[in-house]
Amino acid sequence: MAQRNAQPVSKDTQTPAEKSRLRQNVESLGIAVLVALLVRSSVVEAFWVPSGSMLPTIQIGDHLFVNKLAYGMHLPFVGREVAQWRGVHRSDIVVFTSPVDHSTDLIKRVIAVGGDSVEIRSKQLYINGEKVPDPHASFTDPQVRSNVPRDNFGPVTVPPGKFFVMGDNRDQSYDSRYWGFADEGDVKGQATFIYWSWNSQAGWLQAVRWDRFGHFLR
Repeated sequence: MAQRNAQPVSKDTQTPAEKSRLRQNVESLGIAVLVALLVRSSVVEAFWVPSGSMLPTIQIGDHLFVNKLAYGMHLPFVGREVAQWRGVHRSDIVVFTSPVDHSTDLIKRVIAVGGDSVEIRSKQLYINGEKVPDPHASFTDPQVRSNVPRDNFGPVTVPPGKFFVMGDNRDQSYDSRYWGFADEGDVKGQATFIYWSWNSQAGWLQAVRWDRFGHFLR
């Protein structure tokens, strides 16, 4: 009797319906991840604030959303701007790439834009030669120091395509008074509202700042 040639095989226990369902789940997950990455790259992005340069407007430990469509459209993943519908405005709170190291994300308030003259005299802000209201400014040191640009600065004129920023915590902010102008092309978006806030210096029961949830930034 001829012996049959036995070829070992592995049994596939999945039915066609199960295979189809698995494939659909994998595809749905992949699409969801891709959409999330696209949204994060070009629509909205979450940031965490580790420093106090924007106190009291933004607290250390605030988590906020940045609207990446506020000023224009960027290519997903690449970051290159492909369309711009408006420039930054005075008083906007913006997130941008540091012009110092070209890698760190900074959050500051826009004080002056291209063409503006900006000056600080004894902590008082002047734009285009006129003393202007500065309601967001906070000062922790009553002394006026003349040997640093913190309290007396300028006047300087902001070049086109640039902007001048300061932190609301004026006495403790490393900003345009020290390193110059920021580039509009480095803006990542406008800070909009706080979705979570955590005070790491408080105990567990007091750490969450419930009153800051959903707080819109002005």
